[in-house]
Amino acid sequence: MDPTGIDFDDAVLGAGLPPAAEAALTEAGALRGSDAVRTMACLMTAQALAPGHPAVLIAFYRHHFYGHRLAAARDVARRALAVGAEALGLPPVWRQVAPQPLPDAMTNARTRFYLFALKGYAYLSLRLDDPVEARDALALLQALDPDDRVGGRLLETVRVRALVGDPEDDA
Repeated sequence: MDPTGIDFDDAVLGAGLPPAAEAALTEAGALRGSDAVRTMACLMTAQALAPGHPAVLIAFYRHHFYGHRLAAARDVARRALAVGAEALGLPPVWRQVAPQPLPDAMTNARTRFYLFALKGYAYLSLRLDDPVEARDALALLQALDPDDRVGGRLLETVRVRALVGDPEDDA
């Protein structure tokens, strides 16, 4: 349970939102793809009512990602990493997190939230041509999730393949 009284595990699934914030997220979802300005207004309303709530961060991330605003999506991933780190008792900056496995990557919502936020951050860093951020985020992801429960190895394979080239790409 965090200081606001909301269980983080439930919050990842959308629990603990004030009704008005939940309504704003629902409206944003209904508007997605048809009215970006109104969608953003709904998301900002939800954020004002529930700042730092995982469901709001996830909604913002999806809005920017599917709207092809990758830099904005990466900024949201950074914020999600800070929220996830706080929930796990980790340093707020991902680069300061010790490279050792996090327990329960398969079942713990806090851990999964953090790992998926890190994976999203790494993916967006690749897409935004920020190779050092991508490499370092993927290295940490592999250390935190050695059993590859969130699928970071595939991204690392893509990253390395892009660096060295693939003979099949020439065919």
